[in-house]
Amino acid sequence: MYVQIQCMSQIYSNKALISGGANGIGKLMGLSLLEKGLDTLVIWDMNEKLLEETTKEFTNLGFKVLPYLVNVMNTEQVISTAALVKEAVGTIDILINNAGIIVGKNFVEHTHQDIDNTMAINANALMHIAKEFLPDMISQNSGHIVNIASAAGMVSNPKMSVYVASKFAVVGWSDSLRLEMEEAKTNVKITTVTPFYISTGMFDGVQSRFIPIVKPEVAVQKIISGIEKDSIYVRMPGIVYWVPFIKGLLPTRIFDLVVGKWLGMHSSMKQFKGRN
Repeated sequence: MYVQIQCMSQIYSNKALISGGANGIGKLMGLSLLEKGLDTLVIWDMNEKLLEETTKEFTNLGFKVLPYLVNVMNTEQVISTAALVKEAVGTIDILINNAGIIVGKNFVEHTHQDIDNTMAINANALMHIAKEFLPDMISQNSGHIVNIASAAGMVSNPKMSVYVASKFAVVGWSDSLRLEMEEAKTNVKITTVTPFYISTGMFDGVQSRFIPIVKPEVAVQKIISGIEKDSIYVRMPGIVYWVPFIKGLLPTRIFDLVVGKWLGMHSSMKQFKGRN
């Protein structure tokens, strides 16, 4: 087994927790952290089969992995499981809020349960999870919270209304939390990740005319690099860094025309299938 160890890295010998860590980029981020010398990986996921498979795969490679079956929509379960994690491993040094869902249809077609589930998993859960682990990070004067948002947290799009709402919430909360940590001089770092579509099963069927869909391996490399560099934002591909500037510069109708029609964003979800 080959392990790339960076002795001066913030990752080496630390403990990390990843929600939604049993598959997709969550799993890939976990493996990357372990390969960089992470001491302990805590995985939260609600898919028991994938949780068992990923844990077995990583432990067979010689890594220390602690799996927890958690439905992050259930706040009481989040609180009780967080207590178990802290009892087992102590302070979590790196928290990656990764769990998320999308309902790809027009708002009027959403059920009330669709709305509640999307906001609970994509927005509320991140805050509840962070609330449980942040105090210990502040006490030890170090830590890093990574919140996986989306470029949809900056740009509206048809067939994504509630998903967009949840990601706008994440972007706003995450950056506000960063400012609070900086004002209090806690040395707890906050990174907000706003990628374009990533080619995982979650976004199966999406189409992009000009902006490249991000490969999972590329997304993971950029996120892990962002942790190592204490990046405030990790955006991908590079054009996403220009979105706030372009949106602020152009009148709304012109922005809709350029981004929505010319770049094809407003039609990107027409063939959406997603993950079952």
